[in-house]
Amino acid sequence: KDNGSLADGVYIAFVVLECLGAFLGLALAPPSKVTRDDGSSVVLVKYTNLGTETVEILKLFINPLMLALLPMCFNSNFFYTYQFDNINGALFNVRTRGFNNIFYWGAQMVGSYAISFLLDSPKFTRKVRGYIAFGIVFIVFNAIWGGSLGLNIKYPEPLALENRIDFKDASRAGGAITLYVFCGIGDALYQSFAYWIIGALSNDNQLLARYIGFYKGMQSFGGAIAWQLAAKKVSHRNQLIANWVLFAISIPSMLYVVWSIKDHSEPIGPKDTNSEQYEEKGIEQAA
Repeated sequence: KDNGSLADGVYIAFVVLECLGAFLGLALAPPSKVTRDDGSSVVLVKYTNLGTETVEILKLFINPLMLALLPMCFNSNFFYTYQFDNINGALFNVRTRGFNNIFYWGAQMVGSYAISFLLDSPKFTRKVRGYIAFGIVFIVFNAIWGGSLGLNIKYPEPLALENRIDFKDASRAGGAITLYVFCGIGDALYQSFAYWIIGALSNDNQLLARYIGFYKGMQSFGGAIAWQLAAKKVSHRNQLIANWVLFAISIPSMLYVVWSIKDHSEPIGPKDTNSEQYEEKGIEQAA
């Protein structure tokens, strides 16, 4: 309760579990032995070489749709620093931070599951689903940053260790914990929506893999910059403003890509292995 940090053994345990998880990947069945429930075999993709992949990845940086999604990608992990460091890490004691994270990641599962009913619903066209999900993400994140601003006004600087909030202190903990859990829901909605957008751009698995690689690369780039801002002791208020501004910047381009999505993508058969010819399928060409 009163410690400022966790013991070394906790971090060692996490590293051991991560290593075990990596080795479990060796137990995956090869694609050639995977059969669908209806008895059909999965499509085996003939992968390209390193040189071709390098060229195709570089092309993503001149792809209008990927450039339009760049702010969304960059912002998708940028807000973690503020949520983990400036809310959970700066205001709560150790045991409450652990308590909060149980509900933060639990809320992520709830948020992802909930939005799946919309994103996978056959009742609406693909574009309508995109517009509704966009509206939900827009409202939720503005509520999160509005709530964060209110909390920052109340606690502009990290609390002293002896004055950190404990979950039993209901008068101080209730609002802050609720906001942090809501951040978990918002993150799940954002990430699910981002992956849904990317998945709607094509039916070509190789091309989608490059898109996701672009997304994760820019995501990590944004996250690294956010942590560096915290390391440079940028004020919590300025970090909050940066997060809110980045989200605002991502809105127009995210909406443009949703508008560009067609309701049906062309199917890709087992013999279609050239990703380039499917680069624009599923997308309305801008006039």
